[in-house]
Amino acid sequence: KRKLCSALADYLLSKGLRFEASNLIGHVYTLTREEPWTPTRDGREFAVLLNATGRMDKPGLGVAICMGDKGLALEEANKVLEDYRRNISKYLKWIMEEPDRLKELENIYVVCGEDFIEDKMIGAISSILSTSLPNTEKPLIAYGKANEGRIMKVSARTTDLMVSKGVNLGKIMQIAAEKCLGKGGGHDIAAGAQIPVENIDLFIKLVNELVGKSLAGEDIGS
Repeated sequence: KRKLCSALADYLLSKGLRFEASNLIGHVYTLTREEPWTPTRDGREFAVLLNATGRMDKPGLGVAICMGDKGLALEEANKVLEDYRRNISKYLKWIMEEPDRLKELENIYVVCGEDFIEDKMIGAISSILSTSLPNTEKPLIAYGKANEGRIMKVSARTTDLMVSKGVNLGKIMQIAAEKCLGKGGGHDIAAGAQIPVENIDLFIKLVNELVGKSLAGEDIGS
């Protein structure tokens, strides 16, 4: 493993990808009191399991597992996780079926989930797609209808590299949303917003402009 990692790091450095080389090895979180070879042993897998129960409208299962029920609740949660992953695959396939469903603008990528992608799944879809874009130096903005079609729920994701270049999605979401009679905010690398349906085109235009200004080192306000 050490030789492989060293070789990969050398290759990335030879291509001038210093940032990627420094992030080649990630963190592993092991919950030592959990049983080995179970989804609750690895911190990331546990988080995915809990996330799935929430997004699939089964939050009680997640709470039960956290309170120590590793029997029926965990068994049922694993089934929910399988359904969750099937939904993710279905939505990703739908996006890839038509090139226009993933649009590339000057500074961002945009995915419109229309009425197909459930609003609770928009965040998960944007997180997955943001790491596999043709150009990972552009943030991803995904949105879909919520609140009986009156609101567009927006999820924005980018990379550590873009954050290091000055992009703060939380700030961008907040500024653009307020100008569109909505609300937004979040972290620099992951953020979201809720926008009236009729203002979504203006919102996307503003986000595209604000990302461009951020990359140019301009002050985008507050």
